[in-house]
Amino acid sequence: MDHSAATQMEEVPPAGTSASFFRRFFLNGWRLSAFIVSLFVIIPLGVIFCSWLTPAGGIWTHLFETVLSELFLNTLWLVLGVSTGTIVLGVTFAWLTAVCEFPGRKFFSWSLLLPLAMPTYVLAFASLGILDYAGPVQTLYRSWFGSGAWFPDFRSTGGVILVMSLAFYPYVYLLTKNAFLTQGRRALEAAQSLGHSRTSGFFRVALPMARPWIAGGVTLVLMETLADFGAVSIFNYDTFTTAIYKAWFGFFSLAAAAQISSILVLIVSVLIFVERQMRSRMRFTPSGKGQGTGEKIVLGPLMRWAAFLFALFILSIAFIIPTVQLCIWSLEIYHLEFSPRYFQWLQHSLSLGLSGSFLICLLALVLAYARRRNPDKLTGALVRISTLGYALPGTVLAVGIFIPVAALDNLIIALARDLFGVKIGMLINGTVLIMLIAYLVRFMAAGYNSIDSSMHRVTPSIDEAARLMGMRGLSILKRIHFPIVRGGVMTAASLVFVDIMKEMPITLMTRPFGWDTLSVKIFELTSEGEWERAALPSVILVLAGLIPIFLLIKSSEK
Repeated sequence: MDHSAATQMEEVPPAGTSASFFRRFFLNGWRLSAFIVSLFVIIPLGVIFCSWLTPAGGIWTHLFETVLSELFLNTLWLVLGVSTGTIVLGVTFAWLTAVCEFPGRKFFSWSLLLPLAMPTYVLAFASLGILDYAGPVQTLYRSWFGSGAWFPDFRSTGGVILVMSLAFYPYVYLLTKNAFLTQGRRALEAAQSLGHSRTSGFFRVALPMARPWIAGGVTLVLMETLADFGAVSIFNYDTFTTAIYKAWFGFFSLAAAAQISSILVLIVSVLIFVERQMRSRMRFTPSGKGQGTGEKIVLGPLMRWAAFLFALFILSIAFIIPTVQLCIWSLEIYHLEFSPRYFQWLQHSLSLGLSGSFLICLLALVLAYARRRNPDKLTGALVRISTLGYALPGTVLAVGIFIPVAALDNLIIALARDLFGVKIGMLINGTVLIMLIAYLVRFMAAGYNSIDSSMHRVTPSIDEAARLMGMRGLSILKRIHFPIVRGGVMTAASLVFVDIMKEMPITLMTRPFGWDTLSVKIFELTSEGEWERAALPSVILVLAGLIPIFLLIKSSEK
């Protein structure tokens, strides 16, 4: 019997009345769970767009007269520049490591993913420290060519685009490499048999076939670019994320912050819609199995060493040199900077990462199982809404969650005063709970995707056998599915743990008073230009970021 049909026969009562709809929806515990999780995304988005009911006229007048046009232009240039840079780097490295043979190919095939371990704001201030006027590069440059020699200004639009391209190209690289591996040499050989050269075959056949994967990687890059707060703050490059932060903490206007957030949400929504439309119009399937395991294209002597040097250069400036510089700064400042406070910041970061990853993986497991038990459009829509938060910048979520929580706190205070004559303070706002809710919305997609992928390995016959043995619902999930998907849960937990450790804007904007973490200290120190002092917590974050990278490498090898 078909699994979907069996599930529906088991759980869906006869339709036709409002009572039956109520039973199908609200008395179905798994579907109701998906609905409750989706509310964590629906409520912040609703609050953000409802903020236009009380427009902050004075602040918007100031923004229109001063910085609004600059925000649009800066965001546009950043999106165009970073998407172009990541496409060039990601597609080039994907083609070289998947199809070509050159010195160091096996090493670069995994090491080119290492920049993912470094938060963008860490790469930003490390690069500035190296290339700034007082940094080692310019100091050496002036000693060679004189103090008046021209040197490009790294604190510029080009500088922030370069840093973010180096940080985000692995998204395009990882997905596009999988596309080229499925093609292998056969697509290129077919093009050559039709009279194309290797170069023409790449641009006319291999590259168009990889467009869905490239589009998926670029979409992730654009989401991260629009959501970035730390790197653009370090470069003093104003975008919508910095404007949201300034509207909240500079103008003390939550309404203005929410309204700016709504503009950013609309931009992100347009990107998601365009990407899905592009994918819906393209149908590409591999022409066979195992094509990526065939012989590689052996590059000529000049091209093979050019490929090696180019890969080594990008890996060096994106990961090796910044990491070495961070270690040097950490060693120089360790005896002055290190104190027991670091154990407290590390404890806060670890406790947030562990509790957040546990909560997210638990609810992601419920979502994945709810989708499996109810393979209908309604449940699918609820799951998609629940995982939409990854596309929302942390500053947007911070605003969207803070406003309803503050309203709820005020309501509780008023009720306690009016009904019981008791004066109480804030119960929810300014607590770790708010941070965990924001993390839940932001990183649910990271946990769900890993767990859902593992859930697909459980065949329908296993569910049917469990039901024949008398198990139902939660018992099947606990005793059958969880042991099978445990590896996916651990992968999800590792990815979410490191994402929370690195997350800056949510932590910065919603943390309780005095609840500093490593990422918050990095922001505070870099905002004051204290690169050396910020190196020590940065090294810890980079080491933590290596955990999911090695998991990705093992996963890609399998």
